[in-house]
Amino acid sequence: MGSIETVAPRAALFLDRDGVIIENRPNYVRQKSDVSFIDEAIVAGREVTQAGHPIFVVSNQAVVGKGIMPLDEVVSINEWIMDSLRSKGVGIVAAYICPHVGEDNCDCRKPRPGMLIRAASEHGLDLSRSVMVGDNLRDLQAAEAAGAKGKLVRTGMGADQEQEVLRVGLGKWLVFDHLLHALPSILSDLEGSI
Repeated sequence: MGSIETVAPRAALFLDRDGVIIENRPNYVRQKSDVSFIDEAIVAGREVTQAGHPIFVVSNQAVVGKGIMPLDEVVSINEWIMDSLRSKGVGIVAAYICPHVGEDNCDCRKPRPGMLIRAASEHGLDLSRSVMVGDNLRDLQAAEAAGAKGKLVRTGMGADQEQEVLRVGLGKWLVFDHLLHALPSILSDLEGSI
């Protein structure tokens, strides 16, 4: 009898989009020309990809729920961003968008963990061995609710959120200047979980 090979769930890197990968815009990213990539994020993403770890993007996009933009336009811009990242060597496996506003009480809007749980279910991921990097307290709360490690970057809203993150997190979340600065910690967590 031959043995059946099973594949253990793998660790992954989850990234918020606006403020981590691309610059935040005060009036939302409404068109491709509004997109400005954060260079350090691209370098870090390539390094994570070269190390063999999958990357997923999870992004609240309340611009849809507020009626400012239709979902298909947001999805189109998001797909263009993901394709641009892939062309730069960043191995984005999939991107998830929550189109709701907080009042919708959905499971996917961060700080709820729905997008991370969905990605784990669809891609065989072990959230307890995964890392989520964001620029907002709710990103870290989503990580914690999903059982993943959370890290804050000071890009985007991160610098303004840092004191609140430190107060609420009581030191459990690490804070970094940008994604590249967080890279050694990210790789240590992901590779320590192999």
